[in-house]
Amino acid sequence: MTTTTSNSLAQASSAYLRSAMHQPIQWHEWGQEAFATAQRENKPMLLDIGAVWCHWCHVMDRESYDDAEIAAIVNEHFIAVKVDRDERPDIDSRYQAAVQAVSGQGGWPLTAFLTPDGKPFYGGTYFPPSDGYGRPSFRRVLLSIANAYKEKHGDVVEQAKMVESAIAQAESFAGKDGRVSASVIAAIQTSAFRMFDPQYGGFGQAPKFPHPSTLDLLIERYARKSKSPRLAQKDVREMGHPDSSSPDESLRNLIVITLEHMAKGGVYDQLAGGFHRYSVDERWVVPHFEKMGYDNSELLKNYVHAYQATGNEFFADVARDIIRWMDEWLSDRERGGFYASQDADISMDDDGDYFTWTLDEARAVLTEEEAQVAALHYDINEVGEMHHNPAKNVLYVRAPLEEIGKRLNLHVERVGELLELAKKKMYAARLQRPTPFVDKTVYVGWNSLCVSAYLEAAKVLKLAEARRFALRSLDRVLGKAWKPEPGMKERAGESPAPTRALLLHVVSYSDPSASHREVSGLLDDYAFTALACLDAYEATADLSYFKFAHAITDSMIARFYDVTSGGFFDSEPAAEGQSLGVLATRRKPLQDSPTPAGNPMAAIALARLHHYSGDASYKHKAEQTLETFAGVAEQFGIFAATYGIAVAHLLEGPVQVVIVAEDGDGERAEELQMAATGPFAFNKTVLRLAANQAEAENLPPTLAASIPHLPTLGLGRSFAVLCSGSACQPPVFDAAQLQKAVKEVTGREPA
Repeated sequence: MTTTTSNSLAQASSAYLRSAMHQPIQWHEWGQEAFATAQRENKPMLLDIGAVWCHWCHVMDRESYDDAEIAAIVNEHFIAVKVDRDERPDIDSRYQAAVQAVSGQGGWPLTAFLTPDGKPFYGGTYFPPSDGYGRPSFRRVLLSIANAYKEKHGDVVEQAKMVESAIAQAESFAGKDGRVSASVIAAIQTSAFRMFDPQYGGFGQAPKFPHPSTLDLLIERYARKSKSPRLAQKDVREMGHPDSSSPDESLRNLIVITLEHMAKGGVYDQLAGGFHRYSVDERWVVPHFEKMGYDNSELLKNYVHAYQATGNEFFADVARDIIRWMDEWLSDRERGGFYASQDADISMDDDGDYFTWTLDEARAVLTEEEAQVAALHYDINEVGEMHHNPAKNVLYVRAPLEEIGKRLNLHVERVGELLELAKKKMYAARLQRPTPFVDKTVYVGWNSLCVSAYLEAAKVLKLAEARRFALRSLDRVLGKAWKPEPGMKERAGESPAPTRALLLHVVSYSDPSASHREVSGLLDDYAFTALACLDAYEATADLSYFKFAHAITDSMIARFYDVTSGGFFDSEPAAEGQSLGVLATRRKPLQDSPTPAGNPMAAIALARLHHYSGDASYKHKAEQTLETFAGVAEQFGIFAATYGIAVAHLLEGPVQVVIVAEDGDGERAEELQMAATGPFAFNKTVLRLAANQAEAENLPPTLAASIPHLPTLGLGRSFAVLCSGSACQPPVFDAAQLQKAVKEVTGREPA
């Protein structure tokens, strides 16, 4: 008779931690109890930081942490702590900096060794069970560290002090301030061109990540045309274009080549839609197969904006297809909310087998004619791209329909029909395979990114269901994760005061049987959610969303803003004596990693809120935040792209189109809204009001001062008002006239 035992992670909420509850390691969650035990027993701490979607985390779990011999060593010599980087990004970011200082490596799994008070002195990422991959075996590392802690304790303490100092310097921007200037946008653009791969698109060499903030900045600069920062001919030549290429043509090439190659590559799921996390090769063919909600939300915006800027319907199709995948796999259709991620694999022996195909597997579910078309289109051969199983093929677009038609002597329409049939059959067959785990945790910040992306896509592509689900998801966040601080009571009828209100990091966890714990929200959660509320206000003209944005931003300032030096810390300071490990180290995030960085996103929220509220303190804090990093931002190149976007928001005056839809003239209002929505610009907003919403009590302060006094109200005709800077143009009734005016003030056409 066998008995199953579990360690303390059985009490955890996170899916990643709960996946290790069966291991013979005596794991602890991060907390006072683990640190007290380490100090009482005078043992070093083993810190494992990973994620449920992380392939190599699962490999190390199964190779080492499931192993009884390794567990005996760990349990004898260490206090073992396991952390989910999605649940606690504040812990992850600090120990990533530590391990990079020690080993020059970073990533997941992160394996760090700490003194009993949590100060790191050694670390790495994946350690194999036996010597290999140019790395020592994990067993050897454990025994060496245990021996060093006992025999060379003084050296360990000294090393820990050096590493702690390195963490403090990792993102310290003291003395790095300066004037906010548009030159940073030109510098980021130049950096992008220098890293651009003109053959396959993207930036740098393998492995290739998408860099959606960089793409969004470049798409917007291209859309502006006459106002885009000019590149030196040297930069154009370095990019691979002839001297005669104009900067605008070069920008268009960069955008189109990158987005087309990504969407036609294996990094995009050709059957279900949605992007995998990154490509291991420069051609975007073989991905790391995990799929993240935040990658897909930001890439969704890229494809929507590229469609606006180029008119290329292919980009609109990709955007709709991303939504199709997110609707099916990453959304709680019953309650609202976007899930976190989908894993890459089923088991340690598997490397994307759910997503890949042998030629025989394809032929088994298709007719001969369908199989011929699918094999040519997706490059399915006897030998594929996967090293662990050479017969496995990653699906990517190898041949266009016209080429296949010529080779098979078929009309291109017939080729298209056969391909659609093949895709449906292959996807249906794939759904019968064991499916990689979907982490159904709803994280506040990532959910808000998805809400904003859905609302943007819904606005441009006229997707009513996407709009409805985004608003429902945001309502769930505001209902479940935005609350008064524990122990404080609200007075009847009042909203939570900003200094008392608290935003959580997690709405709900993946496992419904797990206990729910309240994890305090971080800067990203507040900034992303404030922006989602502003986007929701612009989508609905419902003033309650503006009020939520206002309150969340005020709470963000109260909790994270550095009143001495400007900028925002990523987390709140712990109470005196309550900070564990290196969490007392203050961080002001500037780099995108890969989600948009918290400081520039906070600055964007402040700048946008200023436009609606007229409160100059918001603009002042936005400016101070960007000034904090102005002296060094250019050095970060494409990794400071969100900072560049924030600079554009601050320096380029707002362009606001308000459409008043009169009863009985809805068709004109729709035409005006489409005309205003068309051009893409960071500083442009479009707000549609019903006639009864144009009253002062239903509007934010700046609009309340102007809209109710328009002489065209109540005349029975829908109209638009275009305001830029501090002036508004006369009401416009014609969509073509409005479109021309919008293009002029946003730099799309010369005035």
